[in-house]
Amino acid sequence: MFTGIVEELGEVVAVTDLPDAARVTIAGPLVTGDAKHGDSIAVNGVCLTVVDVVGGAFTADVMRETLLRSSLAKITAGDRVNLERAVAVGQRLGGHIVQGHVDGTGSVLAREKAEHWEVVHVGLPPDLARYVVEKGSITVDGVSLTVVSVAGDWFSVSLIPTTLELTTLGRRSPGDPVNLEVDVLAKYVERLTAPHLAGKPEETP
Repeated sequence: MFTGIVEELGEVVAVTDLPDAARVTIAGPLVTGDAKHGDSIAVNGVCLTVVDVVGGAFTADVMRETLLRSSLAKITAGDRVNLERAVAVGQRLGGHIVQGHVDGTGSVLAREKAEHWEVVHVGLPPDLARYVVEKGSITVDGVSLTVVSVAGDWFSVSLIPTTLELTTLGRRSPGDPVNLEVDVLAKYVERLTAPHLAGKPEETP
């Protein structure tokens, strides 16, 4: 589990294509400081399992499902990526509950610069639109953000200088893909209430 508070901007060192998968090596001195085999690190919001740690870089395997659902299929050596270690029990939950299970990808539509912040408009896949609400939480490339406004096929978020400087969102241009994870609580509520709203309460054993 993660919080959506990016700890470090890492750099992709290598990407190796495998049958129905890929192996990535990413440099991140901070997140690898206490990392070991089997640990979880979120890369642009995608939870990956550490296979190996060597010299301030870690290696992880990316399965086909992840490549299909996320922008990791397009990363190459030299790309910068958002990194966050799994949250430890007892730490403050600075963002919101983030699983690292990307629901799909959107794309940056436009950026509006202001004096002290920047508003970014992101295209929203139709199957995710019902989970996004104004002032709700959403994860974009692993960054926990508050939705400013939402329409049928897009939403906007406001980025403070720290987010612009310390995450990939400060570097994304219109047309760039971003990973999206909606609030898992919304999905559970939908699942639990759907039978009742349809007039057919779910049977319990």
